[in-house]
Amino acid sequence: MSLVTPKLTVVGAGPGDEDLITLKAIKAIESASVILYDALINKNLLKYASANVELIFVGKRKGCYAFQQEQINDLIVTKANEKGHVVRLKGGDPFIFGRGAEEIDYVRQFGLETFVVPGISSSIAVPAYQGIPLTKRGASESFWVITGTTKKHQLSGDVALAAKSTATVVILMGMSKLGEIVKIFSNENKQDTPIAIIQNGTRDNENVGIGTIKTIQSIVEEKQLANPAIIIIGEVVKERAVLSSIYREVSEQ
Repeated sequence: MSLVTPKLTVVGAGPGDEDLITLKAIKAIESASVILYDALINKNLLKYASANVELIFVGKRKGCYAFQQEQINDLIVTKANEKGHVVRLKGGDPFIFGRGAEEIDYVRQFGLETFVVPGISSSIAVPAYQGIPLTKRGASESFWVITGTTKKHQLSGDVALAAKSTATVVILMGMSKLGEIVKIFSNENKQDTPIAIIQNGTRDNENVGIGTIKTIQSIVEEKQLANPAIIIIGEVVKERAVLSSIYREVSEQ
């Protein structure tokens, strides 16, 4: 009979900057027997793990999967029964396009205790680091956060709905669909709407392109912007210059 209590903690690792991690997340990492981590986490976070932890990379890069999702689900159950506490370390927040809920639903069938540590979502933190407020009185009363690529590898239909609104639109995993996104907003006569694309947000190698719906594709080509990147569309993008200068003043004090 096993003496370990099998459990899973799904942990949000934040958007990339290793300092944007919660104390509860660090405590979970410290107590883990096994850590299954994704490609977009900052690997410096693994330094908080114990010396005898088992580290398993289960992420994907450029469409190349280390494990399929079904294999990850099975691996969580197997490792939890073998060693006790499995931490599933995911970039951003695990419940925002992170499959955290799917993994919890699966392992509960096998009697695992399950816990969640929320993370700072890249959808909010990455624009903030560039001084872009997702809402501001007089400019935007709400914001959409939309996946650029659905399970069927298509652009979400919600983009077309969001384009009809005055809300700020944040699109994750949407770079491969940028042409479609530009066309949708152009069809709504929003060619002059500001847009920002931020690659590797909050990291040292952050790369930013600012333009309008009309100009952004040429800017992407010029700056060689690619995934992982976040797309922000809306009037609030105009606020970036003012807030960035304030942020630099504070950070240099």
